[in-house]
Amino acid sequence: MRHRNKGRKLGRTSTHRRAMFSNMVASLVQHGRIETTEAKAKELRSIADKTISWGVSIQALITKGKEKLTPVEQAKVVHAYRMARRVVKDEEALSKLFTDLGPHFATRPGGYTRILKTRVRKGDAAPMAFVELVGVERAKAA
Repeated sequence: MRHRNKGRKLGRTSTHRRAMFSNMVASLVQHGRIETTEAKAKELRSIADKTISWGVSIQALITKGKEKLTPVEQAKVVHAYRMARRVVKDEEALSKLFTDLGPHFATRPGGYTRILKTRVRKGDAAPMAFVELVGVERAKAA
């Protein structure tokens, strides 16, 4: 029985899963849309939403402007950066999370990602899906 065991193991060790989802969240933040298997997409959704919510949580403090932040407010900003940094290791993706995605999703109460089922992978017949950020234009493919 799987009582109180949340999440899928996906045939990987815990460190491999953590690194894989870290890379996937960074790619999702940078590109706006990624394709993966349905099982990974369903797990990624919760991790990505939690990470984006850290970017959203400090928008009221950041938009305060030139006013000096109180020590408590500064601590909240630093805490949000550190918590997001635990998941997103890429500097470019982390800055985009707080400068672009945070303000974009500031008025949205949650549900920052969407899963679109696409096809069956030819090699192993795995069901594939797109994970994309809601209402964000994707970066142009090079």
